[in-house]
Amino acid sequence: MNRIGDFALIGDCHSAALVGRDGSIEWTCFPRFDAPAQFCRVLDAERGGAFAVSPEAVLDTHRRYVEGTNVLETTFRCESGTLEVTDCMPVRSEGRDPRRMQARHSILRRLRCVEGDIDVRIAVEPRFEYGRFVPHFRLTSEETAEAVGGPDAIHITATRLLDEERDRVRARWHLRAGESAWIEAAWGPSHRLRLPDEVPTRADFEQLLEETITFWREWSDRCVVEAEKVDTVRRSALTLKALTYAPTGAIVAAPTTSLPEEIGGERNWDYRYTWIRDGTLTLISLFALGIREEAEAFKFWMERTSAGRPEDLQIMYGISGERWLPELVLDHLPGHRDSAPVRIGNGAAKQRQLDCYGQLIQSAFLFAKAGGRITPDNWNFLVGLAEIVSTSWREPDQGIWEVRDEPRHFVHSKLNCWAALDRAVRIAATRKLPAPIAQWETERDALREYLLSDAESRGWFAQSVGADAPDASALLVPAMGLLPTSHPLVQRTIEVVRSELCHGALVHRYRAPDGLEGGEGAFLLCSYWLLDCLIYCGRLDEADAMLDELQGYANDVGLWAEEVDPATGEALGNFPQAFTHMAHITSSLHLQAAKGGDIDFGATYDYAEHAVDRLLSAGRRLATAGEVRGG
Repeated sequence: MNRIGDFALIGDCHSAALVGRDGSIEWTCFPRFDAPAQFCRVLDAERGGAFAVSPEAVLDTHRRYVEGTNVLETTFRCESGTLEVTDCMPVRSEGRDPRRMQARHSILRRLRCVEGDIDVRIAVEPRFEYGRFVPHFRLTSEETAEAVGGPDAIHITATRLLDEERDRVRARWHLRAGESAWIEAAWGPSHRLRLPDEVPTRADFEQLLEETITFWREWSDRCVVEAEKVDTVRRSALTLKALTYAPTGAIVAAPTTSLPEEIGGERNWDYRYTWIRDGTLTLISLFALGIREEAEAFKFWMERTSAGRPEDLQIMYGISGERWLPELVLDHLPGHRDSAPVRIGNGAAKQRQLDCYGQLIQSAFLFAKAGGRITPDNWNFLVGLAEIVSTSWREPDQGIWEVRDEPRHFVHSKLNCWAALDRAVRIAATRKLPAPIAQWETERDALREYLLSDAESRGWFAQSVGADAPDASALLVPAMGLLPTSHPLVQRTIEVVRSELCHGALVHRYRAPDGLEGGEGAFLLCSYWLLDCLIYCGRLDEADAMLDELQGYANDVGLWAEEVDPATGEALGNFPQAFTHMAHITSSLHLQAAKGGDIDFGATYDYAEHAVDRLLSAGRRLATAGEVRGG
């Protein structure tokens, strides 16, 4: 059975699929990320369903992405020869607007014998509605078949013979050196029959693959990468792009649900939605690479999704803006390696998390700083958010970690409330927009005093006000620009986190009670927060070593999960995780800037603003160089 770190991702910016090292596709939701899965063996090895390509007598396996793309190549070296499997979800663009792109809603696989000769078995066995039932299978020709049940249909097309069994479509092919075969599993609504002229040919498959490679390469070529680990930064950017939902501009936190944070534990959540926090931070990381269109699309999604009263803002939404995300347990699934429960929906959608206001106003501040337009309607909404923060920051909440326990006065939440007011003041002042600036400044300064007074009482920033439990999110105090990394309170916070929450480069979020049983792995996002602190402290040798160690926790194709088991190095949690890839991008950019002399160690920075400033500066340098060359 494939483990979490054994998977590679393919996607079409509508949905995604996980491909195991053994060639088995074990997770897919058509036609969008949050639809009921058609293949979900990752959550149930017996009845979940998969799309398997299994060459015989495999000696070893090597995988890579086609350069600059999310098209996967898996090479199986077998006793009798070598087989190369190329996997993609076909997609093509109709311009640079990310919302204008076409997805076929299919998985396309090319099998090519590179040398010798190969026997390979194919099994297409979808199980609809998260494996709840077996659809009806039938052959529609010697090379086509369909699986139909409920609202779903999977149309299977191959360039070689297929065979039908009661609960699957299967095939066994013999390929000689230089020969290739194709097979596609394409989703469609069950009420719509596929017409004969809609059945794709080999030439169609070749064109679909070529268009998909072109789409990804054109996108990745637009990334301005001036960073440590250029190849891994580009891979992280491609992963984040694959997690965007093109029709609306939303970004999912991860394409999966209920992959466990502890094997056998209950911390299993559905991440196929858009958190305000995750989305804004992800967009900041792409924006820092010069990818502006996604920022525009996300801004449009946010405007439409949050339309209405600022007080009705949620911390997360469905990818089309849905507010109702009821949390349900799928008790017919045992979960990944018997880690139950399997959940769909997410009850955290209705939690109170004050940090989301800061993240949203911060993203608007950076968008405006980079030349983006803030409309009167945008500003009215932002004013409403700042007013809520001004009157609500003294109240407790569930915090960034969404504790299912009593609300607390989380330091991270208060920090983001401070940032919300600070950035709102700065937007109003620089854009000369109407606002109660004096009132916001008063509350902002009171918030700062509140945070500093609590930290000074113990000498470091804790998880919540009045408590003594450390929390990795306190490492964001300098990142948000409240204090410089050189400040004694920040230095002591770094020391406490490293002594009580770290295993080498791996950092746990916290160790305080949170209303749930069991434990979890180290949280990779927190490792990058610590890395950023080291960078802005000027401890660059340590930062270099830490970045190298964290790179070792990516899998063979450069993907990170949410968490890592410090004892085994095993990937845990939903996969791949946007937060981790976002952090890898920004930390790599920070480290490159530090090595280039663009950071004044000991100064106060808003790290995200500093990254955007560097991007704008790089853009001006490139434009000037172009003018010189043109002259």
